[in-house]
Amino acid sequence: MSKKRKEEWVFFLNDRGRITYNALCRKCVYNCKQSFRAAVIVCPHYHSKRSNRPP
Repeated sequence: MSKKRKEEWVFFLNDRGRITYNALCRKCVYNCKQSFRAAVIVCPHYHSKRSNRPP
């Protein structure tokens, strides 16, 4: 990975230098992926199986 690209993706890089997404975003087909460092996720495409509201 080039130095410029590394600077752009610094929030997504783990300690091994690999791009890592949040656990909820890993298998998502949409391109709105969030970093593994994000604590709160707001995603219009994510629907929890435990929520009571209809999909």
